[in-house]
Amino acid sequence: MEQSAYAIALHFQRPLPDLDTPPRTAQSDRMIATASRSAAAATPAGRLDLPALLARPWPAVMGVLNITPDSFSDGGAFIAPESALAQARRMIAEGADIIDIGAESTRPYGGSQPVTAEDELRRLEPVLPEVVALGVPVSIDSMKPAVVAWALDRGAVIANDVWGLQRDGGMAGLIAERNVPVVVMHNRDGADPAIDIMADIAAFLARSLDIASSAGIARERIVLDPGIGFGKTPEQSMTALAHLAELKSFGLPILVGASRKRFISTVTPSEPQQRLGGSIAAHLIAAQNGANIIRAHDVAETVQALRVAAAIEDRK
Repeated sequence: MEQSAYAIALHFQRPLPDLDTPPRTAQSDRMIATASRSAAAATPAGRLDLPALLARPWPAVMGVLNITPDSFSDGGAFIAPESALAQARRMIAEGADIIDIGAESTRPYGGSQPVTAEDELRRLEPVLPEVVALGVPVSIDSMKPAVVAWALDRGAVIANDVWGLQRDGGMAGLIAERNVPVVVMHNRDGADPAIDIMADIAAFLARSLDIASSAGIARERIVLDPGIGFGKTPEQSMTALAHLAELKSFGLPILVGASRKRFISTVTPSEPQQRLGGSIAAHLIAAQNGANIIRAHDVAETVQALRVAAAIEDRK
């Protein structure tokens, strides 16, 4: 690797500003989408035109590519580079607008094994540049500035931070310096069933926006994510989906990733690979409530559901 993760981390290590708010399947065969990916989402080099993508009458779809051995939904399935690349090609053919690549499992329900930046880079090195070469915008799903910087240097165009700029003090500075879009997600170290989850999400995201502003991140580069399943009880995850429209008060695009999450199994008992129906139901509700980007494992089915729902709504 041209530059060590340690050196990159040191360059971007800065303290967070002192702010008032404390941080705190059995499925059917895959259906190839009938319509190809919108060309407005990216230039031939895979650059992202976020306003064009968000201007469509249905949400964009971000395909999930976990190159980890312990992801809650598909742990180990795509750890081999050839399997990861095949999955990326499949999701693009199915209509994915963005490919979100992660090399550390964040397992929203606990049990994930922390890995070093070097471990993440070792997994990403044979995969991410090859996915970038496929021509679709690539998002890097990491909470480490060293990893994000490395990925941006190799063609990724979005940073997806599951701790909303609040876990590592260097992340906001890096995003500001690179002037790339960032997904800012709500998270908590543990679920607390006693709290008002929507108030907590709003306070957390407000703090993230303050951090972003202090670092010089352009507001139009920010996408908000309520963090379905992260630091929430199943009931709170459903509440966040039901009240998603409240987050529109921030005036920013919203990403929702409810794919295969555990709350689905509290309604109808199921394993992650058996939650396609629940995932689509949750994502259709999210779209109705203002979601602009849907992050999903099952791309073809999600694209079809969103486009059919939009076509039906258009007939009103």
